[in-house]
Amino acid sequence: MRTVLITGVGGSGRTTVAAATALATARSGQRTLLLSTDRAGALDEVFHPAGPAPAAEPTAETAPAPWSPPTELAPRLWVARIATPEYFRSELASVQERARSVLDYLGASAVAAEEATELPGADAFALMATLRAVHQAADRAAAARAAGGPPRGWDVLVVDLPPAPEAIRLLGLPEQLGRYLRRLLPAERQASRALHPMLAQLAGVPVPAQRLYETFGRWQEDLAAVRQIIESDAVTVRLVAEPGPLAARALRAARAGLALHGCRVDAVIANRLLPVGSADPWLAAASGQQQAALKELREACGRGPAAPEHGAAAETTGGGPAGIPVPGIPVREVPHAGRDPRGLADLGPLADAVGPVDARPDRPAAEPWTVEDRLADEGLLVWRLPLDGAERDDLSLVRRGDELVVTVGEFRRVLPLPSALRRCTVAGAGLHEGALRVRFAPDPRLWPRDH
Repeated sequence: MRTVLITGVGGSGRTTVAAATALATARSGQRTLLLSTDRAGALDEVFHPAGPAPAAEPTAETAPAPWSPPTELAPRLWVARIATPEYFRSELASVQERARSVLDYLGASAVAAEEATELPGADAFALMATLRAVHQAADRAAAARAAGGPPRGWDVLVVDLPPAPEAIRLLGLPEQLGRYLRRLLPAERQASRALHPMLAQLAGVPVPAQRLYETFGRWQEDLAAVRQIIESDAVTVRLVAEPGPLAARALRAARAGLALHGCRVDAVIANRLLPVGSADPWLAAASGQQQAALKELREACGRGPAAPEHGAAAETTGGGPAGIPVPGIPVREVPHAGRDPRGLADLGPLADAVGPVDARPDRPAAEPWTVEDRLADEGLLVWRLPLDGAERDDLSLVRRGDELVVTVGEFRRVLPLPSALRRCTVAGAGLHEGALRVRFAPDPRLWPRDH
């Protein structure tokens, strides 16, 4: 399922751009679902200036929590919201039921649904669960259509995410949580579940029940499924910013964080652009400052041919393999409407400026990290990590066993080393042409010897 994640600088009009993107995609003939994490009613103001949204009609696409029943607001355009409170209460009740024996032993009483209040971070878990639920519903609908059923489901999902720093952490959450679960409940501990009843009788205390292990297993399965969705070629990110003094820097940091987690940026939306050439001194000055920031933004997103690695040519912003032209990130300009858009009539011109979502194959993305074999010439293996937008001063590397901890600004990821690199020592690293190249030298104690 083609999926576009909308994020960017806080206060830049992400929700409006997400709505315009969904509307443009629906008008292009694709059945589109706009999924919002907004609780402040911004989406209601965009689509329904005269009152609340119409009630949703039960359809085959309607799903239970963690998301609300989708509402069709325009031809081929549906809108739904993440139902975090309902999801949190449902998951809490499930965990308490599966851990009942341990709770009874400790003398703890369960939290009733009526008194349960969602905890910080519940939005992130609800969003991950919703992504999987929507994709599962779309897959079922596609199978039904292929069997001759009526047109249901969606072709495109547009997700209105929080600001970039929070969104990037959220996109990295499935991998991080999966890693924590594997550390807390390793495979060998799960394999000993058959001994738990006997151990419980001998020790006189309850051990985690089979249903609790099943819960951990379900969580791991859900996290793996969400990772598979995020890592698909059909999932891209659009960054929204209102050009200003700090916009280019904020977007550069966002691009680096997204690249660290393997997410692909398909466009940058320069929103709320003021008209140029005004006779009014105040408007002319504001527009001039904005155009200067827009130029800086374009330069930060644009790329030319990557220079040969050992040549003397200047480095470019991003990069691919040496000597291969790499296209830049397109910057789409959205003019200022003069007021906050309200209703489909106001969204129309913005939808024309943003444009519809393009088609992309729903398949696993190619592995972005590649190992270059330079053993013959330099006696090294080089691990190439694309980090578009990263700057040297923001980078930090730590080797920890068979893992490499990479920190880019405020974002961090733990990368498992390829098998060949686990038998090497780190010989150095450098940032060139938008890629971090980590050099590894074979460890004589571990590297196979030539006979």
